[in-house]
Amino acid sequence: MDFNKIRKICRPIRIVLGLALIATGVITSNPWFYLGAIPLIAGLMNFCPLCIITKKCDLPEPKED
Repeated sequence: MDFNKIRKICRPIRIVLGLALIATGVITSNPWFYLGAIPLIAGLMNFCPLCIITKKCDLPEPKED
């Protein structure tokens, strides 16, 4: 099982979410929003740490004829 790939729709959502959280942290001066680096890095690196735990993000297996 390859955990280094996430669904195509999840990647841009993670990047946008990470940037939004970091921007909120900069605007509000709340350091907790800097945790947005986690989804940002996950989106940029095409890696989902939750996929290892939940196994719900798995890509469908290619069908062989």
